[in-house]
Amino acid sequence: QVQLVESGGGLVQAGGSLRLSCAASGRIASINVMGWYRLPPGKQRELVASITGGELTNYADSAKGRFTISRDNAKNTVYLQMNSLQPEDTGLYLCKGGAPWRDFWGQGTQVTVSS
Repeated sequence: QVQLVESGGGLVQAGGSLRLSCAASGRIASINVMGWYRLPPGKQRELVASITGGELTNYADSAKGRFTISRDNAKNTVYLQMNSLQPEDTGLYLCKGGAPWRDFWGQGTQVTVSS
């Protein structure tokens, strides 16, 4: 099994920044892709950014130029640096770890951006 714990969310004004963290434990060697997803109020879950073991990154169009995903393998942690936050970035941010046989999800951390 893999356990994922997110942190770093909060309330921020538009234009502000937050850094989210996702700490992984368990059978982490089986995880090949880590991703951040967002669940906006009343909407479907959407990919924000992902990073592979080889540190190849992928971003949603809405995140490009504002968000940066990174990983610290020594700390088994993936980060999402979010700058120039806007009200439409509000949502529950979830960390996902992709293993060959299944995906693992954290409980999420809430991000609220006020205008």
